[in-house]
Amino acid sequence: MATLGWVGLGAMGSRLAARLLGAGHTVVGWNRTPDKARALARAGLRPAASPRAVAEAAEATFSMVTDDAALRAVALGPDGIVAGLRPGAVFVEMSTVGPAATREVGAAVAARGAAMLDVPVSGSTITVERGEASFQAGGDPAALERVRPWLMAMGSGGVTHVGELGLAKTMKVATNLGLAVQMLAFSEAVLLAEKSGIAREAAVDALLKSVIASPMVKYRGPFVLGRMPREAWFPVPMIQKDLQLALDQAHAVGVPLPTTALVQQWLTMARGLGLAALDFAALFDVLASLSGRPPSPNR
Repeated sequence: MATLGWVGLGAMGSRLAARLLGAGHTVVGWNRTPDKARALARAGLRPAASPRAVAEAAEATFSMVTDDAALRAVALGPDGIVAGLRPGAVFVEMSTVGPAATREVGAAVAARGAAMLDVPVSGSTITVERGEASFQAGGDPAALERVRPWLMAMGSGGVTHVGELGLAKTMKVATNLGLAVQMLAFSEAVLLAEKSGIAREAAVDALLKSVIASPMVKYRGPFVLGRMPREAWFPVPMIQKDLQLALDQAHAVGVPLPTTALVQQWLTMARGLGLAALDFAALFDVLASLSGRPPSPNR
């Protein structure tokens, strides 16, 4: 068993760290909001005073934070992860952030004689809890092989190496743009059926049994019937952040993303309607309000 570090114990990070604890590893952790670290401490996590202290204690350190600014805050500076890395250690960065910020931190890691991988997660909180998450990985293949057993303890969905450091972040935002696009299309289909005379419950049931029922649609389809979890899996502002990363990358490489840009506008409408705290499945409520139909019972 290994001593592993974890920085960032939010909805996804806490569940991934819990899986490492469940596999028998020692996990040293830090979170900007200490209460979240205390909850995991009851399951065996060893709280640390700073991100640096986490890295100093660990063979490999994992992080999952909100955005580029949060990554720089926990990774760089005298109390950051990089300052605590030992030569030969591995830093596994799992957040959905920009590739430029990832490579900036990677250069600092390399200067310490350590290795950095970017390994974002594909899946929701429920996917992680079931041990079904999958991962995209960027960076040194040898470093990836060192951490692969720990990744597989977090999720059995598999690991795909996509290239050099930073490219896994691009792969992640390319994946996430599809989530929002699918949810918007699903909402359109439900409302078209409903307003034509089909009961909402029947329309959802038919779609979830059809060829369009991706894993994401199967998870979120029932949300429009009032089965949205109390804790949003993927709040509206968070997916908007990811879609903006996709749009920025598309601009840089010259790829049109017309549906992504459209969904971004609908998500802004959701925020304007006061739905920012909900899962991005709230796209349904925006369309329902414009269609003269009642919103989901989650409202």
